[in-house]
Amino acid sequence: MLVESPADKTVSEAAVDLQASVPPGPRGKAIYTCPMHPEVQEDHPGDCPKCGMALELKTVTVGADDEENVELRDMTKRFWIGATLALPVFVLAMTHLIPTLARQPWVDSNPSRWLQLALATPVVLWAGWPLLRRGWRSVVTRHLNMFTLISIGVGAAFVFSAVAMLMPGIFPPTMQHEGKVAIYFESAAVIVVLVLLGQVLELRARSRTGSAIKALLNLAPPTARQVAPGGDHEVPLDQVKVGDWLRVVPGDKVPVDGAVVEGHSSVEESMITGEPLPVEKTVGDKVTGGTVNGSGSFVMRAERIGNDSLLGQIVNMVAEAQRSRAPIQGLADKVAGIFVPVVLAVSWLTFGLWMWLGPEPKLSHAIVCAVAVLIIACPCALGLATPMSIMVGVGRGAQEGVLVKNAEALERLEKVTMLVVDKTGTLTEGKPKLMNVLPTGGFDAKEFLRLAASLEQNSEHPLAAAIVQGAKDQAIVLDAVKDFRSVTAGGVAGAITGRTVMVGKPDFLRSAKITGLEPLEASAVKLQEEGKTAIFVAIDGKPAGILAVADPIKSTTSEAIGELHALGLQLVMLTGDNRRTAAAVAKKLGLDAVEAEIEPAGKVAHVKKLRAKGKHVAMAGDGINDAPALSEAEVGIAMGTGTDVAMQSAGVTLVKGDLRGIAKAIRLSRATMRNIRENLFFAFVYNALGIPLAAGVLYPFFGWLLSPIIAGAAMSLSSVSVIGNALRLRKVRL
Repeated sequence: MLVESPADKTVSEAAVDLQASVPPGPRGKAIYTCPMHPEVQEDHPGDCPKCGMALELKTVTVGADDEENVELRDMTKRFWIGATLALPVFVLAMTHLIPTLARQPWVDSNPSRWLQLALATPVVLWAGWPLLRRGWRSVVTRHLNMFTLISIGVGAAFVFSAVAMLMPGIFPPTMQHEGKVAIYFESAAVIVVLVLLGQVLELRARSRTGSAIKALLNLAPPTARQVAPGGDHEVPLDQVKVGDWLRVVPGDKVPVDGAVVEGHSSVEESMITGEPLPVEKTVGDKVTGGTVNGSGSFVMRAERIGNDSLLGQIVNMVAEAQRSRAPIQGLADKVAGIFVPVVLAVSWLTFGLWMWLGPEPKLSHAIVCAVAVLIIACPCALGLATPMSIMVGVGRGAQEGVLVKNAEALERLEKVTMLVVDKTGTLTEGKPKLMNVLPTGGFDAKEFLRLAASLEQNSEHPLAAAIVQGAKDQAIVLDAVKDFRSVTAGGVAGAITGRTVMVGKPDFLRSAKITGLEPLEASAVKLQEEGKTAIFVAIDGKPAGILAVADPIKSTTSEAIGELHALGLQLVMLTGDNRRTAAAVAKKLGLDAVEAEIEPAGKVAHVKKLRAKGKHVAMAGDGINDAPALSEAEVGIAMGTGTDVAMQSAGVTLVKGDLRGIAKAIRLSRATMRNIRENLFFAFVYNALGIPLAAGVLYPFFGWLLSPIIAGAAMSLSSVSVIGNALRLRKVRL
């Protein structure tokens, strides 16, 4: 083939290349959006005016991660300083509950009470300021949410306590003990710290969503070897233009998408296909940016760069899929949307009724009862209900090798009805192995394998490595090879201990005038139907047999599929492998459906199609090619033995790469979500029972008012119930 030399390219042609070039990456203004309300879009980080959630980055821009880290650092600092100050407040407030210390003179003394005020004030007014601001905004925008409850609870506890310290005389004698009114600084401070902890965990999970895109972008090399009349020279990748000629040497990553114009090699394309076997490339073949070149060298012409490249498209698909995440706090927010106005209405109604019908001092009684309503309705238990279950559940999962990236992954996983799995590295081990040694009549199996493996030890092909390893596993000693030669996309040949040996494809053997291959080809079809690759061997000019290499199914896969079917899931395999091999694997494992020869975009499209039909889809995979589909699925599940990109794109990672971990993850999700609903029930039942008592419904009959101390105790009891219930997850069987 006649190929134009880069030295012959004219200046005008270079100008055409420049005009045809595409910017190498996304540029423009950063856009931040709310995961719950996508219509909210801002050009700076902040809070959603509707739900108070932190806005997420929608577009990939330089410096965006730094902006996100500022928010995380700020919340982390507020949490640690707040926790440091809140701990002594809590200890001072709870000391009277310890029998050996309850009678100490300093317990509930004025210095102790003033110290609690001094320590709690910065916790509430500084550490908790972002929470109070979000609560205020929720009132202004009339979108009541969790932050409304938090602000009311913290504000009520703190303001009541501050007034009790500064103006104790306004309270009726029934509310005083030795001239002192009960204070609740520890409630206000602890609530702030717990909520800040939840915010820090949320921000950490959110900051990791960009890691998948970083890992994808890192697949492309930073520079490329540009072919020029004066010799090759390295240029930054973003300076490569469409039409440039680039040299790719052994071991290099292919810089951009293009076509081979000179030379030949084998390219490892597992990032695209998920398959570990390299693909032979000769003049005219397409190559993809980010794939890894083997032992050969070639020159390629750049055809697609930047966002137009396959890698760029994968980045965009991952970014788009990651934006559509709903927070687990949505359930509590929906309930809070009804609960908050009810509590406020009851509090105001309580105040008004006591001012109208209550005994003297009416104002004091009205304030006490209204504040008691707010204290007993304090959302401490509600705030704990979700994060406590999540924290315990995530820890329990980690003990079983199931790493959960964020809370919403557990929420979504509970509803999954269909599991989409990749083949290589997920169902199979991801490493080819020698499965069968099938010599024809007259050839001894060990001698046959010794000759073939001795020849293949000079080849760098993964199939050759599998054959060599198979021989070593049988303690076969390999011999030296003479006159070794390799034919690209064909096979290898050489002389071993005086015998001529050829290993490769049937056409390669026929090119050496070897006949009688038909029986071997018939046997090869059966092997391929079993999901194996057949390699032909000829010795001394005659067909000698077949070596079968395959990527074996993991020993735990069949058991895992049985468990998943028992949980009510349908299983679909999507793979870039050939249809015959994929069908064989699917049939053997009893999968419900299989789609083969699918590229990354095809996997994403298939997942979208399943979701459009109303299926709740989880995707399990381990390769770069799986990253977009992992992000598009409601829950992505990455095998820990796979790539970093797959793990960053997934909501759940199985550390051991064992598919049985998916069944554990689903059981964990169902147990955790059931626990959260129980916790929410506890939280609201205590409030529902306590609010009427706090409002004073028993006063006309028994002359009894619910002391804020009792209100605080009821609030604490609801929190204890929630925490105790959440801790049961530590013992759940997965």
